[in-house]
Amino acid sequence: MKRNMLFLRSFMILVLSCIAIKINLCFPNILSSLKTLPIDGHFNFEQLHHAAKDFGNRYSFLPLAVLHPNSVSDIATTVKHIWQMGPGSDLTVAARGHGHSLQGQAQAHGGIVINMKSLQGLKMQFHIGNLPYVDVSGGELWINILREGLKHGLAPKSWTDYLHLTVGGTLSNAGISGQAFRHGPQISNVHRLEVVTGKGEVVTCSGKQNSDLFHGVLGGLGQFGIITRARISLEPAPEMVKWIRVLYTDFATFTRDQEELISGESTFDYVEGFVIINRTGLLNNWRSSFNPQDPVQASKFKSDGRTLFCLELAKYFNRDETAVVNRVRRPFNHQWKQRN
Repeated sequence: MKRNMLFLRSFMILVLSCIAIKINLCFPNILSSLKTLPIDGHFNFEQLHHAAKDFGNRYSFLPLAVLHPNSVSDIATTVKHIWQMGPGSDLTVAARGHGHSLQGQAQAHGGIVINMKSLQGLKMQFHIGNLPYVDVSGGELWINILREGLKHGLAPKSWTDYLHLTVGGTLSNAGISGQAFRHGPQISNVHRLEVVTGKGEVVTCSGKQNSDLFHGVLGGLGQFGIITRARISLEPAPEMVKWIRVLYTDFATFTRDQEELISGESTFDYVEGFVIINRTGLLNNWRSSFNPQDPVQASKFKSDGRTLFCLELAKYFNRDETAVVNRVRRPFNHQWKQRN
């Protein structure tokens, strides 16, 4: 029995030693092979800690290297090289925009993180017509699309609340915000994609061309390919917006009103609900439709420490419709604040 145990221990030590030797021998080869790849961008093998963090702050995985591509070809060349190395390399790849993932999706433990922001600045191509759209890089920020689109009187149909996010990042998730009840999430407003597959192939896909890849990549959390370019549906941008917040203390009433608003045909263009814990007098810092010094109105906002529910609403309109829209008042009997 003792001999068997001794043999087993010796065998395990030998196996672990071989694994360690293999890793030590392969590691320099992997690094040198990456350094010699014919790319226009560059790899960073030091100061990698920024790539081991994301918005969720729950996971921290240090990569082997970060690729800063100058072109889609750089991404394809790198992914193809890793594919050809085979599973023995244990290298994984993750595309990273602004790192707003929650579960470490933009990280690659011991692998390659691709900094998609390096592709910012590639020319946006706007198509003006009955069905307007824009072709943009997967590393472009939504805020930049808005700014450039407004120069043409256009804007995307569906947004996220925070616009300093990359196109490829939100399309790899869903892209949900207050317009989704009318237009669907962002992934429902894409005509075409350019994708780098896991084999390093650059493929154009749409609902009619390579449709399996198209629908797999949209909302696929980066597991079916890297979005390098997208054709985004646009609509005429409104000249003005009426912005309203309606506050609730009762959850059942809050959800009932929200359901009624999103099911109506001609209510608001943006409807979103959220929860507020009013610890710092937040409500009285909002620009309101009444004088907060009014003792009667102000008494209704003594809510420090309470959990409140809020509907955020927006109505889009043009200047010649101002008189009509200004007659919009609270549709329900609850506290409300508005901003034009």
